[in-house]
Amino acid sequence: MKYAQSYLCEMKGKILILDDNKSVLTALEMLLQTEFDDVFTLRNPNSLVATIQQHQIDVVLLDMNFKAGINTGNEGIYWLHQIQKLDPTISVVMITAYGDVALAVKAVKEGAFDFILKPWDNNKLISTLHASLKLRKLKIENASLHKTASTLKQELNPSSQSIIGQSEPIKRVMEMVKKVAKTDANIFIAGENGTGKELVAREIHRYSKRKNEIMISVDMGAISESLFESELFGHTKGSFTDAKEDRIGKFETANKGTLFLDEIGNLPISLQAKLLTSLQNRTIVKLGSNIPVPIDIRLITATNKDLNQLVTDGLFREDLLYRVNTITIDLPPLRERGNDVLLLAEFYLHKYMMKYDKPGLKMSQRAGQKLLKYTWPGNVRELQHCIEKAVILAETNVLSVECFSLNSTNPNPKIDFQNRTIEEMEQEMILASIEKEKGNMSAVAKKLGITRPTLYKKLKKLDN
Repeated sequence: MKYAQSYLCEMKGKILILDDNKSVLTALEMLLQTEFDDVFTLRNPNSLVATIQQHQIDVVLLDMNFKAGINTGNEGIYWLHQIQKLDPTISVVMITAYGDVALAVKAVKEGAFDFILKPWDNNKLISTLHASLKLRKLKIENASLHKTASTLKQELNPSSQSIIGQSEPIKRVMEMVKKVAKTDANIFIAGENGTGKELVAREIHRYSKRKNEIMISVDMGAISESLFESELFGHTKGSFTDAKEDRIGKFETANKGTLFLDEIGNLPISLQAKLLTSLQNRTIVKLGSNIPVPIDIRLITATNKDLNQLVTDGLFREDLLYRVNTITIDLPPLRERGNDVLLLAEFYLHKYMMKYDKPGLKMSQRAGQKLLKYTWPGNVRELQHCIEKAVILAETNVLSVECFSLNSTNPNPKIDFQNRTIEEMEQEMILASIEKEKGNMSAVAKKLGITRPTLYKKLKKLDN
């Protein structure tokens, strides 16, 4: 839409009249000058495009024929098509003699708003043109809404960097991603914390037929039981004390797109039946309502836990497990990805050089070897923060071994409190606990003396 106005005042706009009869143009101009902000007239359609471009015309009153003795109506339909190509939101009203009604009807079928017969009835003509102006407004508003929706989708679906790695394990993951992405099969992503489960989910969405829609990510571990239904399914006004207005849940927001339920292994079994019912029926019922709302989503779930073991322990429903893991993708830990460590380190080094305006940094060979030998209990997330910290503290262009402070494997390390912030020590405590508890986030939260949602919020903060 190249030439549309941003908004039109009520019942006002710009009209262009094309007719080869000078007296017709004069009469119409006099009639319509109080109905429109501006009235433009043309006897020759050759300057039609230039006039529309220059004056941002809203409505065109177009004669079917311009050459004497030629009554095929082809000229009018030809210029109708030219206007549509230029700006499809412009309303075109055809004006023709009584004998050319069939041609006018053809023009309406091909996109004209309506047609007026000569001699015209003034009231009917004005009413038709006002209606055409309203349609023009609606088309502009609709185009604006589509543009806004498209912008929001781009904001929610950032064009992220493809998964970085050349190791055989990560190649197998990407092969699987590309195979399953074009289907609507439910995908379950397994892997330790920090391995990039959400990144893989976004890759699946990016390769899927839903790529132009949004992907909604939900951290199941961070949703309290009391807010579960409202967050996922939405609620109606007055359904509980603080429900001051209707709210759309994550399922409905992701409609036509992808819904990613991260850390689904942390979902209490008391809530699993509600999730299963929605997945089976492909409908949701908002809190406070009895009306089922159909949903069309691509479901991707992930967790660092062993769901089969949770089923055995009675902590996860077997029928829900079968529902979510039509296809399982196992993400390898960073320690099994070989030289991918260096590729990722270079990627984050460049990222943080740009972010902190420190161009020209590079790692020494010994530093690279140190990174390769480390076991990375926090996986890619830990590597990312390690590189960021090194860039922030760098005093020379070469990052030496000493620039990278990695967690000691000593079970009783001597903690150096000097020159370290509380945030840094908290980060190391969290990562050390994750390593010791082998990714069991409930155990980690209990050991640290915080709730599981608080733990996830701290982990999300570390990612920012």
